Amino acid sequence: MAENTEGDLNSNLLHAPYHTGDPQLDMAIGQWLRWDKNPKTKEQIENLLRNGMNKELRDRLCCRMTFGTAGLRSAMGAGFCYINDLTVIQSTQGMYKYLERCFSDFKQRGFVVGYDTRGQVTSSCSSQRLAKLTAAVLLAKDVPVYLFSRYVPTPFVPYAVQKLKAVAGVMITASHNRKEDNGYKVYWETGAQITSPHDKEILKCIEECVEPWNGSWNDNLVDTSPLKRDPLQDICRRYMEDLKKICFYRELNSKTTLKFVHTSFHGVGHDYVQLAFKVFGFKPPIPVPEQKDPDPDFSTVKCPNPEEGESVLELSLRLAEKENARIVLATDPDADRLAAAELQENGSWKVFTGNELAALFGWWMFDCWKKNKSRNADVKNVYMLATTVSSKILKAIALKEGFHFEETLPGFKWIGSRIIDLLENGKEVLFAFEESIGFLCGTSVLDKDGVSAAVVVAEMASYLETMNITLKQQLVKVYEKYGYHISKTSYFLCYEPPTIKSIFERLRNFDSPKEYPKFCGTFAILHVRDITTGYDSSQPNKKSVLPVSKNSQMITFTFQNGCVATLRTSGTEPKIKYYAEMCASPDQSDTALLEEELKKLIDALIENFLQPSKNGLIWRSV
Repeated sequence: MAENTEGDLNSNLLHAPYHTGDPQLDMAIGQWLRWDKNPKTKEQIENLLRNGMNKELRDRLCCRMTFGTAGLRSAMGAGFCYINDLTVIQSTQGMYKYLERCFSDFKQRGFVVGYDTRGQVTSSCSSQRLAKLTAAVLLAKDVPVYLFSRYVPTPFVPYAVQKLKAVAGVMITASHNRKEDNGYKVYWETGAQITSPHDKEILKCIEECVEPWNGSWNDNLVDTSPLKRDPLQDICRRYMEDLKKICFYRELNSKTTLKFVHTSFHGVGHDYVQLAFKVFGFKPPIPVPEQKDPDPDFSTVKCPNPEEGESVLELSLRLAEKENARIVLATDPDADRLAAAELQENGSWKVFTGNELAALFGWWMFDCWKKNKSRNADVKNVYMLATTVSSKILKAIALKEGFHFEETLPGFKWIGSRIIDLLENGKEVLFAFEESIGFLCGTSVLDKDGVSAAVVVAEMASYLETMNITLKQQLVKVYEKYGYHISKTSYFLCYEPPTIKSIFERLRNFDSPKEYPKFCGTFAILHVRDITTGYDSSQPNKKSVLPVSKNSQMITFTFQNGCVATLRTSGTEPKIKYYAEMCASPDQSDTALLEEELKKLIDALIENFLQPSKNGLIWRSV
């Protein structure tokens, strides 16, 4: 009998009826091996099959990714619950089916596809390849596709969707997630991220057409189809032109003695931040050489998230000291978020939190509006927005200055869709943010944008420099005028969904069934709002004004001492996050006292409500 070669074994695997004892798994294995044309991911499944790894096969093949806060996000690798060639093809087929139903002019208007610089050798999965396959599925169905010819910042995709009047767009990115991850972020024709019910409907359509169509694997179409267009030059030019709308001191910028260091965290940001600085009249910021060029391994940082603070900004801070630069700006790998740090008199660095930067942005954007407004402009027409887990500082500024402040659910998709409503009603939106360093100055883009945020911080710093004021000193001035807002945000890791559920259910039935806690340790609770169930004790009808969000956990406690604390689950990671803020009135200026009170309250919140040791939660470590 002839020796069984590797090729024979593969062909046997392909045609074997699988007898794992689980009919659902047997069917899923058969589908995967029939449909997947990527040799590396196919081989991953074949190896598991060969080694009888049924549990792992079940984990990979018997569940599908769901649409979360940011469309799809998961690890790269083989299986229906991971990001790979096949699942991206399936997702795009579902998108096609849904968009065809929603837009009669889909084939006239087209679709936008952008990508970042992520990639994984073991599954031969890269954002660029996944973008090409996304484009191929649509080109095979005669849909015009605007596929960027190189990597771009995430905000370029929503911007392009609007400018090119496309019906929708996708950005292949996992933003600041760990290097193993990738994602599929979907924007609607408005240029805002999709919200419900589109996410559920797209998922249904994906499940209705999981088998790849003829032509779906044909990525050659990207090079041969006359329906493929490259929007890069046009969109980059128009984006930079639009940036001028939020530049108020170009002449002053060109003369500043301030130096800036910028790190793009091994991602897409370098070229685009350089261009933005040029538009604002600045000399180019000094790049961190080790982090300037794309590197899917993120080799110089433990995690590619500038939000983690000083520990991940190490290289940029050392370079700034060497170059005598006072300000460090860091964009995350897809350049939709921004961190900033400033060198202090005593030689230490102040890394601003998202909430602190927002206080500065809020003051700045309103100040620039006041100085540049037309005679008939009405402050009552002006809005700023923030997500509900973010600082309430904009609310305090709005109350004093006479403009409107609004809260949305967490996630920029809610901010984007609310901005659309306001613009359609003739309102002016100056600024919007979420505390996780996501900022939007102006409304040229309807998603967070680290490129524009970086250059606005630079202009703000240059303007303040002419008066000998640092960013930190200006932050204190903002707090002295509008009230100190001291906040702390952190998280615990929890890999057990049932544990997370039981933590939140306990809070809903605290001392007795359907009763929320009245105290947290010694701290009295004034109001409770539960977005998961739609309950809000502060409303006359006890119903939350913000939309109910059943598939994520989120409870906010307002305390008698002026503190507001929220516990919620992350939409993209296995985390329970807590957000706590002490909102003081301008006459309360003893910051040490306020900080001490906040610390005690957070300790009580963790001990009484989260119970980390009892629930096996893992403390955040940087």
